Amino acid sequence: MFPTSLRTHTCGDISSKELNKKVTLCGWTNVRRDHGGIIFIDLRDRYGLTQVVFDPEFNKGTHKSAELLRREDCIQVIGIVKKRKKGMENKKLKTGEVEVFVEKLHVFSKAEVPPIEIDSDTAASEDIRLKYRYLDLRRSVMQKNLLFRQQVANAAREYFNDQGFAEIETPLLVKPTPEGARDYIVPSRVNPGQFYALPQSPQLYKQILMIAGYDRYFQFARCLRDEDLRADRQPEHTQMDLEMSFVNQRDILECVEGLYDHIVKKTLNKKVEKFPVLTYVESKEKYGNDKPDLRFDLRLYDITEIVKKSDFSVFKEVVKNKGIIKCINPEKDFTRSELEEYTKLCISLGAKGLAYLKYENGKLESNLSKFFSDEVKKELIKATKIKKGYLFFIADKEKIVNSVLSELRLRLGKDLNLITDELKFCWIVDFPLFAYNEDEQKWEPEHHMFTMPKEEHLKFLESDPGKVLGDLYDLVLNGTEIGSGSIRITRPEIQERIMKFIGISKEEAHKKFGFLLHAYDYAGPQHGGMGLGFDRIVALLLGGNDIREVIAFPKNKNAQCPMDGSPAEVDDKQLKEANIRLDITRKKNK
Repeated sequence: MFPTSLRTHTCGDISSKELNKKVTLCGWTNVRRDHGGIIFIDLRDRYGLTQVVFDPEFNKGTHKSAELLRREDCIQVIGIVKKRKKGMENKKLKTGEVEVFVEKLHVFSKAEVPPIEIDSDTAASEDIRLKYRYLDLRRSVMQKNLLFRQQVANAAREYFNDQGFAEIETPLLVKPTPEGARDYIVPSRVNPGQFYALPQSPQLYKQILMIAGYDRYFQFARCLRDEDLRADRQPEHTQMDLEMSFVNQRDILECVEGLYDHIVKKTLNKKVEKFPVLTYVESKEKYGNDKPDLRFDLRLYDITEIVKKSDFSVFKEVVKNKGIIKCINPEKDFTRSELEEYTKLCISLGAKGLAYLKYENGKLESNLSKFFSDEVKKELIKATKIKKGYLFFIADKEKIVNSVLSELRLRLGKDLNLITDELKFCWIVDFPLFAYNEDEQKWEPEHHMFTMPKEEHLKFLESDPGKVLGDLYDLVLNGTEIGSGSIRITRPEIQERIMKFIGISKEEAHKKFGFLLHAYDYAGPQHGGMGLGFDRIVALLLGGNDIREVIAFPKNKNAQCPMDGSPAEVDDKQLKEANIRLDITRKKNK
């Protein structure tokens, strides 16, 4: 109950405790029904629904006024709480045993016919929902999502506070620095020709906080990145950001496991299992990617060394060209049309085709089997532990094989109903420090340039960068990466070596990151941390994956907000004050 000057109760409060009492409610007309001269309205606010009754025998004046009420009118009613007639109770509603007979009606404002069905579970198109977001947010499912988001935030703050973390805000107007994605930039009016950037993450500032002695920091950080959008990506999103001093990787992993254990227990009343730890290589080998969905066991097998002994020319050619052959064993029989569908899927994902053998009567058979000796078949059966179904093979470059089979694995998991309704977290560790960019023919950081290499791999930094592993770790939930972190570089000479290796000169490094490098001259602690996707975890805990469903005002796929019309042009006066000319842009638009 949250009484104010205009209401005594919310629409989710009324119960038999208030029988025969006078109450005042405010809300929106959710549904209006006219039954034999008596008007029933379900009055709605974010706390629930209460049925209010306009009966001419109870109050003739309010009944006449109620005839003009329509969906989504915003009203106040004053009336008496009465028990519903026997058999007319609504057990689905918290307020379903009672109703309010209205003595007085006040209309705050009238509504036009809404373009969205507020009381329906069927959502309108995305464009309509985003254009009329203020109506979409009235829907019970959206209110449930946003209120659940608050519960998750409250649980996280409770945990961080109990663990001694200090909540500290970092700036939103920062120095432009290369962090991977494109920056959103903001012109400085008082410093003509100079720009701020909106932060892609608080990375540099949280490291500064460790140097400053705040050994445990967290914040709900707004992160802004000018990148292409998808279901789990937005121009602006929220991170649960944390950093810890005097720790190693294990300390951070244990702390974050405790965080999610607390969140899940508080919001869903469930307990999560201990998070398994997989190396990057192990995850790629077993699941084809570095964000495995562990809700089902279907895994991949590298059988290159076995099948290269076959007479199948396709496999032999792949091995000759330094490719690999991997397979997967869905334990099910398939029709010819189903096999064709999976073949089409693999080809659409970049494979040249899909080969398969069927396990039947203790043997592997198919049109392909004639190319395999009995000895090779026995080795395949032993390596894959096949008991029934098929072996599906993909042969190509390692990157293509893993990419195709990881997607095929997920498709099979859905088609065969293997995916369970549970939360399966896991850690991925021992990432390569660098990834080779084939397009630009250069090495780039796998995560970011502030990650500490494994101490024993520093000797390979310049001579064999592909061997260097970083003190990196990702957190994955049900096949979605929900967080990434590392132990940071705290020694300026190592930081300068890495920047130089990826093409940032000492002069450029000090120009762009000098404040961080200089801060380490005054002794910083060993530290590390993580950025944990807050929108993502809320969506996943609700059983979805689209973060737009848990953000109040998201952008569409073109990074636009149909509701407020952003981004938008600004007038010449504002441009002049910001020292900006748009001659080139205007010419392009003509």
